[in-house]
Amino acid sequence: MALVQDLFDAIVDGKPANALAAVQAELDAGADPIALIADTMIPAMDEVGQLYSEEEYFVPELMLSGKAMHAAMAPLRPLLAKSGAKPAGVAIAGAVKGDLHDIGKNLVISMLEGAGFKVVDLGVDVKPEKFVAAIREHNPQLVCLTALLTVTMTAMKTTIAAIEQAGLRDLVKILVGGAPVNERFAKEIGADGYGENATQAVALARRMVEPSAQAN
Repeated sequence: MALVQDLFDAIVDGKPANALAAVQAELDAGADPIALIADTMIPAMDEVGQLYSEEEYFVPELMLSGKAMHAAMAPLRPLLAKSGAKPAGVAIAGAVKGDLHDIGKNLVISMLEGAGFKVVDLGVDVKPEKFVAAIREHNPQLVCLTALLTVTMTAMKTTIAAIEQAGLRDLVKILVGGAPVNERFAKEIGADGYGENATQAVALARRMVEPSAQAN
């Protein structure tokens, strides 16, 4: 029990080395990887999100907790693959063409992984055709587009249009975010949702992959 608390605290406190050590100690003691994620790691990231919403945590703290979550996931991924465990959902994420900023994208990815998603990171300056190819290859439920600059926002619309032209639009939910983006713009370009920050994006992603949402 103490080790599980150590893992929870390491993620909430944003300490990657401690999180990795705690996970390894749990695995050495015979812990189930899926239980570690569901019962300790996801609740820890939920706590981080709550602290952010209460303005006790800010972006730097979110980033540290995301790094801790990423570190904790490292020894678990191969075990999950062997067990055949299904993720909460599959998402592809990238900063759109012309945008070279990855801080926000990386934060969202870390928190999505913390929520049990498998995330394919396409990186920055991602051309529309690369998103299309990734959808075909990975069969995601979600596509996450980010942009930090006003001048690159239009690439979101171009990317969504490319996905539609490829005949893939009905297969995915598209979530957009970034400093210059807002709800109105998201609707104008045909996105399915907008996350003002990483915690909102993850909450929305969870709702989008719920069976009831998939049926609609």
